[in-house]
Amino acid sequence: MCGRQKRYPGTRAPPLRDTFKRLLTPDITTLWVVAFLLLCTYLLNSLVFKPILQVIDQRTSAVRGARELAESASHKATAAAAEYDQKLTAARAEVYGQMDDMRKVALDKRASLLAATRATVEQELKTATASVQQESQSARETLDRDANNLAGAIVNRVLGRAS
Repeated sequence: MCGRQKRYPGTRAPPLRDTFKRLLTPDITTLWVVAFLLLCTYLLNSLVFKPILQVIDQRTSAVRGARELAESASHKATAAAAEYDQKLTAARAEVYGQMDDMRKVALDKRASLLAATRATVEQELKTATASVQQESQSARETLDRDANNLAGAIVNRVLGRAS
């Protein structure tokens, strides 16, 4: 009985033509179902799908704007970092130049102080050498005089006793 219509005793099967006619002619419930489906489609589209698609579009545009803003900020930060590095390098070069200038001034001052000190020391050395030579000459003259006096005294004593 598979695939066949179940027959009840005392009933007869409707003719095949009536069955096709009944299937092909829509009745009022079919029209109500179609109308209800169209109404549901319109309501879902206007109340659910359009707002969801609008929110998705807004989020997409917000994400796009945020990306553009982030890229712009990234480019600005890169440019600022490059400018900072350039200014830092220039400032370091200037500081190193000033340090070199200060070192040169200090070396020149040191050289002039050394020259002045050498000149003073040489002058004092000459003065001290001259003073020592003069004292040495004076001491020699005194020694020579004392030696002559002593020699004379010794000769006088030796000759004075012997006579």
